[in-house]
Amino acid sequence: MSKDAPKGQPAEAAISYEDAREELIDVVRRLEAGGTTLEESLALWERGEQLAKTCQAWLDGARQRLAAMETDEEA
Repeated sequence: MSKDAPKGQPAEAAISYEDAREELIDVVRRLEAGGTTLEESLALWERGEQLAKTCQAWLDGARQRLAAMETDEEA
């Protein structure tokens, strides 16, 4: 997959879907394991929210591209 930022994401913050997903998995593991301070937990939660939005943006973009290809094939 391209390293270009998904629609709605700034180019300088581009992260691939795969990298965002892997980091999100790590964030969830760390939160589930516990042992972090409240401040650390909040920072992890906020990062997880950002990563989830990035993943969703990539998936939405992929769906749009597939729909566009299907439309082109039908024409």
